[in-house]
Amino acid sequence: MHSSDLVSSFAEIAREKDINRDTLQLIVEDVIRAMVRTRYGSDEAFEIILNPDHGDIQILHVREVVEDYDLEDPVTQIELKDAVQVEEDFEVEDEVAEEISIEDFGRRAVLTARQTFRQRIRDIEKENIFAEYSDLVGELVVGEIYQIRHREVLMLHNRVELVMPKEEQIPRDRYRKGDMLRAIVKEVRRDAGSNPQVIISRSDPQLMERLFELEVPEIDEGIVEIKHIHREPGDRAKVAVISHDERIDPVGAVVGLKGNRIHAVVRELSNENIDVMEWTDDPYLLIKRALSPSNPISVTINDNLVPPKAKAVVRADEVSQAIGRAGINIRLASRMTGTEIDIYREIPADEEDVEIEEFADEFSEEILQKLKEIGCDSAKAVLQLSLEELIRRSGLEMDVASRILAIIKAEFEDDEELLEEGLEV
Repeated sequence: MHSSDLVSSFAEIAREKDINRDTLQLIVEDVIRAMVRTRYGSDEAFEIILNPDHGDIQILHVREVVEDYDLEDPVTQIELKDAVQVEEDFEVEDEVAEEISIEDFGRRAVLTARQTFRQRIRDIEKENIFAEYSDLVGELVVGEIYQIRHREVLMLHNRVELVMPKEEQIPRDRYRKGDMLRAIVKEVRRDAGSNPQVIISRSDPQLMERLFELEVPEIDEGIVEIKHIHREPGDRAKVAVISHDERIDPVGAVVGLKGNRIHAVVRELSNENIDVMEWTDDPYLLIKRALSPSNPISVTINDNLVPPKAKAVVRADEVSQAIGRAGINIRLASRMTGTEIDIYREIPADEEDVEIEEFADEFSEEILQKLKEIGCDSAKAVLQLSLEELIRRSGLEMDVASRILAIIKAEFEDDEELLEEGLEV
């Protein structure tokens, strides 16, 4: 193989991988020097001249002329009798530069050089991918789904494979090969010897933030700021916003005229319900807003606990709204406020009731907590539920739920009997 053929093959590989000319020159020189070191043990006495315009490499072996029989190092020195064979004018201490042909290295050395070159290109590709996508962490990318596996979806973005694991997917999403997909770059992992793995996500709150930046000019311009986003992907999210211009209503800006802005985000996220609220530094007002769509009558906070604990009292017909299906509303509100929130039903002044904690001798702490989590903070609140509804909302076994209702009913029946007998209870 001629040197021009070798350079042409190197250049073709570099073009395929989008490697620039300067980088190509550096790699080619390193590869040729590796060939020289393999053959001669050192590359100090050699000059590599690459002419990419002509597609040619010159390898010059530069040696100092020494007296005959004074040769100590055949790599860096040449005897006078041999030097004059190259050019008869050479004298002792002159430098002789002889060109070495690629063919002189042999076919195996050339094949090794090609393999080394390809490996160097692959290493550069890995570094470029790692650097490029590390800069894109937290940013939105759009690509085409090209493979769907059991635990992950693979997407192509600028010819780079991006991976979305199961835990980064929206449960309601349905993926099809060839579909375009929006996601954010979550992280870039690099394991020794393997390609960098770019992890993308559709469940991360930053995806929602990037989508709102696209849909809401006031957010993109910094007039309205997203303070916090808390999501249960594909189900519900709460977004707290604040305006840096008193003339701009932050909630109205995010929702848009007739909800057009927020609907665009909702559709992109598989119809995830999004509650938008105005951020406040007042912890009491923040909890009230976070519990929307319910409207708490009062909120009390115990700051002595870590995290702080809050008691929110709501009307009886708003208990289920405050808690949300499977407790999602109260969970998101607790995350948004950094406070553990308990929901209590408003008890009318003329209604006799007993707090659920009064049954601590009958029920375990776990059962009491489950009842409070579904808004049953009092005995009457439990009795308002049918057996089926209590099982469905609390997740308790039928025999446990039946026992709870029986004990609480008995408590009130005992009180009524005592009242009929005129005794104080």
